[in-house]
Amino acid sequence: MQIVFENEIARIPAAQWDALVGADMPLMQHAFLHALEASGSVAPQTGWEPRHVRIHDDKGVVAVAPGYIKHHSYGEYVFDWSWAEAYHRNGLAYYPKYVTAIPFTPVVGPRLLIAQLHQNDAGRRQGVQTFYRQAVMAYLQQNQCSSWHLLFPEESFASPGWSRRTGTQFHWYNRGYRDFDGFLAGLSASRRKSIRKERQRVAHYGLHFDWVCGGDMGEQEKTAFYRCYAATYTKRGQAPYLNAAFFDLLWRTMPAATRILLVRRAGAVIAASLFFQGEASLFGRYWGCLESLPGLHFEACYYRGIEHCIAEGLKHFDAGAQGEHKLLRGFEPVTTQSYHWIDHPEFAQAVDDYVQQEAAAVLAYQDNARDYLPYKKDQNKQD
Repeated sequence: MQIVFENEIARIPAAQWDALVGADMPLMQHAFLHALEASGSVAPQTGWEPRHVRIHDDKGVVAVAPGYIKHHSYGEYVFDWSWAEAYHRNGLAYYPKYVTAIPFTPVVGPRLLIAQLHQNDAGRRQGVQTFYRQAVMAYLQQNQCSSWHLLFPEESFASPGWSRRTGTQFHWYNRGYRDFDGFLAGLSASRRKSIRKERQRVAHYGLHFDWVCGGDMGEQEKTAFYRCYAATYTKRGQAPYLNAAFFDLLWRTMPAATRILLVRRAGAVIAASLFFQGEASLFGRYWGCLESLPGLHFEACYYRGIEHCIAEGLKHFDAGAQGEHKLLRGFEPVTTQSYHWIDHPEFAQAVDDYVQQEAAAVLAYQDNARDYLPYKKDQNKQD
């Protein structure tokens, strides 16, 4: 096998990449990663240097994986700023580092995409992963990278010298509900009443909610969506991670996978949420509003997403990272993972000690969080 590091996703044919992605992971598709790079949102100038992996043998492509040499830790959602600070205090350089991830997107999924030919061959799969790990580590040492970070993989990368970090997200699962009232019927009486009251308050604002596929939006709607998205950052005194050109590319290249919920009052868009739809899952990603109305975020980002999943027969809804407030709205705590290889042996040991202690606290937190789920007692777990 041989490995090639590509400095732009466009050097890997889209059909070749997407054949390995699967039907339920739109945010790993070539078009999404290409839109990030073609728009300049992900580029050396923004601290992201693409180094995507392509592994091949004499029969063709064996595997691909996204990868970036990073000069900061923004847009990752697995926070290692304290590790970088510790390096700096000791006169060492933490950056550049290498990250295997989807930029700005904390979605769990495969990170090393292996050809279907080998899916049922455990030994062959392990061999590809071992080759990948060893080849990338050699490349990083040649390029003086301090570390390698695999973020939100669904597969295990456990191996000597690697540390596994545990995290928590909150996801909603469809238990075959016929409608939103069917979902509410599985909740405690107090939570049913609370959610209905919350939605009724939003109903009194006189808003109109429209689901639109990305490819069906007009120019005015596209402009309104971006104004809403950018407003989220402007309120915090920050510049948006993603520029308007990125979203323009999304609407053109991923029309079937993008779903936008436009919220109008008196005909004008005042809020918007962007979702990506896979074969069985819905992924809520970007939200923004021009008017701050109590309860509107929960309605546009959670309740409407749940209704959409039920209507479309989707089994799973990932509404974004973090958010304890999701618990009382039916989103269950799930464990996420990341893997970290640190070149410096003393720091590697310190990081490993830290993540092991952190994992115990995270799992205890999840156990406690489940006590607050609103489901009737016999349903407070994933089916």
